[in-house]
This record gives sequence, structure tokens and C-alpha cells, in this order.
Amino acid sequence: MYAVIRRYKGATALFDELAGREQDVRDVIEGTPGFVAYYLVRSGDGGASITVCQDQAGTAESSRRAADWIRQNVPSAAGSPPEVAEGEVLYQF
Repeated sequence: MYAVIRRYKGATALFDELAGREQDVRDVIEGTPGFVAYYLVRSGDGGASITVCQDQAGTAESSRRAADWIRQNVPSAAGSPPEVAEGEVLYQF
């Protein structure tokens, strides 16, 4: 499995918007080939999303879909591009 973590700073408005649009986000991300899990975490000034897929192609596609959705649906709340960390999942329990 492969995971991507997208950390958004200074994006309080974006996370306020995402909090009320779970089904929209679910529809976009769950359709990613090889999708395993998705988590949205709020922090003080923004938050992070964690996507787990079967392979790197899936996490790359999920990042593309997320960026497209934000641009199309909440452009005024997007803020700066996220800091991205990704890699192979060593274990899950």
C-alpha cells in the first residue's frame, strides 16, 4: 500500500468548507482506483488529509482529484498549495 499526506497551513476556511461537504469529498476520493482509506484531520490553522491506496498510481490520482475538486468548488478558500509527503505503508493495524 501507499499513502499520501497533504498538509494545509493557513487554510481554516478550506477546512470549514470541507467539514460540511463530506459526501462530496467521499464521492471524489472513493472513486480513485485502488482506494483503501481517507482521513481528514483539522489542526489549528488548517489541517491534513491522509489517503491510502493500493499503489503510488492511486495516491497520485487522489492528489490530482483533490486539487481539481478544490479549484472547482472552493477556490476562494484554497489558500497555499499543500505540503505533500508520501511513501510506502510499512504496516497498518
